[in-house]
Amino acid sequence: KLSINAFDYNCHLDLIKLLRQEGELVKLRRARQKMSELFPLTEEIWLDWLKDEIKMASESSEREKVYELFERAVKDYICPEIWLEYAQYSIGGIGQEGGIEKVRSIFERALTAVGLHVTKGTALWEAYREFENAILETAQPAPGSVPSPEQQQMLCSQLEKIHTLFRRQLGIPLLDMEASFAEYEEWSEDPIPETIIKNYKKALQQLEKCKPYEEALLGAETPKLAEYQAYIDFEMKAGDPARIQLIYERALAENCLVPDLWARYNQYLDRQLKVKELVLSAHDRAVRNCPWTVGLWIRYLLAMERHRVDHSIISEMFEKALNAGFIQATDYVEIWQAYLDYLRRRVDFTQDSSKELEDLRSAFARAVEYLKQEVEERFSESGDPSCTIMQNWARVEARLCNNMQKARELWDNIMTKGNAKYANMWLEYYNLERAHGDTQHCRKALHRAVQCTSDYPEHVCEVLLTLERIEGTLEDWDAAVQKTENRLARVNEQRAKAAEKEAALAKQEEEKAEQRKQARAEKKASKKAKKTRIGDKRKADDDDEGEWGQEEEEQPSKRHKGEGDSVLLEEDMEVETGLFGRSGPEKPANQKEPKGPEKPENQKEKASTSRKDIPKVLHDSSKDHVTVFVSNLSYNMADPEVKLKELFESCGEVAEIRPVFSNRGTFRGYCYVEFKEEKSALQALDLDRKVVEGRPMFVSPCVDKNKNPDFKVFRYSTTLEKHKLFISGLPFSCTKEELEDVCKAHGNVKDIRLVTNRAGKPKGLAYVEYENEAQASQAVLKMDGLTVKDHVIKVAISNPPLRKLPDKPEAGRASQFAVPRQVYGARGKGRTQLSMMPRALQRQSNPVAKAENGMVQNSPATSSEPPEEPKKMSNADFAKMLLKK
Repeated sequence: KLSINAFDYNCHLDLIKLLRQEGELVKLRRARQKMSELFPLTEEIWLDWLKDEIKMASESSEREKVYELFERAVKDYICPEIWLEYAQYSIGGIGQEGGIEKVRSIFERALTAVGLHVTKGTALWEAYREFENAILETAQPAPGSVPSPEQQQMLCSQLEKIHTLFRRQLGIPLLDMEASFAEYEEWSEDPIPETIIKNYKKALQQLEKCKPYEEALLGAETPKLAEYQAYIDFEMKAGDPARIQLIYERALAENCLVPDLWARYNQYLDRQLKVKELVLSAHDRAVRNCPWTVGLWIRYLLAMERHRVDHSIISEMFEKALNAGFIQATDYVEIWQAYLDYLRRRVDFTQDSSKELEDLRSAFARAVEYLKQEVEERFSESGDPSCTIMQNWARVEARLCNNMQKARELWDNIMTKGNAKYANMWLEYYNLERAHGDTQHCRKALHRAVQCTSDYPEHVCEVLLTLERIEGTLEDWDAAVQKTENRLARVNEQRAKAAEKEAALAKQEEEKAEQRKQARAEKKASKKAKKTRIGDKRKADDDDEGEWGQEEEEQPSKRHKGEGDSVLLEEDMEVETGLFGRSGPEKPANQKEPKGPEKPENQKEKASTSRKDIPKVLHDSSKDHVTVFVSNLSYNMADPEVKLKELFESCGEVAEIRPVFSNRGTFRGYCYVEFKEEKSALQALDLDRKVVEGRPMFVSPCVDKNKNPDFKVFRYSTTLEKHKLFISGLPFSCTKEELEDVCKAHGNVKDIRLVTNRAGKPKGLAYVEYENEAQASQAVLKMDGLTVKDHVIKVAISNPPLRKLPDKPEAGRASQFAVPRQVYGARGKGRTQLSMMPRALQRQSNPVAKAENGMVQNSPATSSEPPEEPKKMSNADFAKMLLKK
């Protein structure tokens, strides 16, 4: 696995664990070495490695290698345990030349690094004092002997060292300060000076201020990011640079994969401490921990330039950045731009030519080629569609090198890459020519712009006329006027043709819709005739009444998939079926049933269609706040009211459940659930997507979209979410638990959503939400291309494409130039009810509710889009339309 992907962090850990169990020390050392070259190692890994090496180090040469290993370990993270282990190991070499001074040097470096650690610093101070006390014991003269002046001087010096250590420690806020103070009082023969007591009390007060933050860290769960940030803000107000640095390092030891934390730390070091070694070390660790974050690489390059690092080292670091594996194509544009800025600042443009200038030009050329070859091949996009790098190159050539010929060549290349149709690109070039070129090239650029621009041709025409008004001759003015007039005339002609074409398409769509309506009406009429032949014969005096009475009383024919104007999406279905407070028309109370003898064989049919007799209760929009709309239920659900009441009673007391049935008495798969209290309706929304009889049930708020046009049912984000992954190519048999086992190896998984169709069948897609952006980014690098049950999956940061909204009011439906759909009787427009008014003269109006026997029927749901007025026609146009055929 590592030979395929060397950046698989967990695979490195597994290999090291196995080799350690098997006792393969040589292979184990090699595996740890390779991992440390790619990643900073955690405290646990370093301690295991160091302990193994210490066991094998017997000779002095081997001890030196252990010292080198310790030096590498303390640079990765600031860890008190590693520093303490380092100092204690160095005590073993005290017998060598300069051994004591070396131990003291390591202890002093350790105190500088972690001596201020509130909870773990005390152990280091005590270890240092014990070492000095041990030296003091060896310096004591034999009992009964008188010490020589040299011995007496050495004793006094050693005692002063221990006094100094006590006093330094008591001036720092550390846990168990009181015990250290009591120990000092007992150890010291002289009374403690007043200044030391004053410093001790001041440190004790500071400790009381730190304790709440330390307690919060102890009680919090990993990664404790919010608690550390609060602690950092507290230390920033105090302003002690050493303490600020330490708390940042403590936070990063537990949150090493959080790019924003590294960025804030590096910014503090860059602007406040400005110590070269500290700054560059922090930047280096940042990019090693989060190599996918382009911003950290850019800050590292700037820091290296700021501290005057050698050019070869900066170039080498830039090459590492190119191989870091950024997530987006635009990241490569940013890192190239940062490097090119650095190279530009190296050039002395007072000289006509120099090595630095050649390096800059070759880097510009390489950047353009790299984005064209490497980036486009990987991301299927350039990341730099407006050619910003080439634009900057042209500016450098024009403004700094006085080379307008090269700048024009570059701009010509930019325009050939699909940018010639944009007015702003031409005006950018025009401004460059205006500042560093000549009027003739400005004029030529604007003439080309007038010819090519398609988004804002009027604007470039105006700029051309302004140029000629100020600087042009009469001939130039005439040419410009003629050019702009011709161009604008063509533009207006093209726009008119486009409008006509759109109108023709709209008319075709309208005619097709009309044909589909007539076809449905004919099909319905034939079914009715067939049913009349098979069923009972009606009396003559009842036929007419039944014919006209049912035409008015039945509901409008519902649209079926593939028959209406478009396939109903989830939101369309909910609008039609009453999600937004509308319902179908109520049957009149005086509806008459067709008369005639009922045969025995029809008794079963009557029982099966008995639901037709259920009185329909219209939805009361005033109860929207206590009602939810439930959809995507199985049409074959036996008793929807009983089934749904069992489901929703857990949310609160159910007032009423109103399933919606078709004219034939079959369940239509959706209903209203009304609760007694609003909190119950809100709790019911949590049942959304719950599987009921093999299908995910949709539970949505009951909202009138006419009053809330911005209301959206879709509850998932459609924008970039850097902490969430989109996975495709999964096997349909993959369960949520199996996917979680794969994903949790790369971070803390908060949620997994398997995408299904309306029937609840998996689509091979999933969304995986991690705790933070860092874990998600790391998971992309490690999981993309992974094989799951013989399926190679694709993994990317969740960034759904923007929905392409059509120019027309409704996709797939008649456009704004078409006549709006008319509202007819209960069964639509029959063949005997064709309107004699031409469609072009028809007006859509809200259907007037028909009053019958004091009952007002609810009008069918109509589109919430306000219809546009059709074009008014003259008498001549009307006559032509009637006589056309």
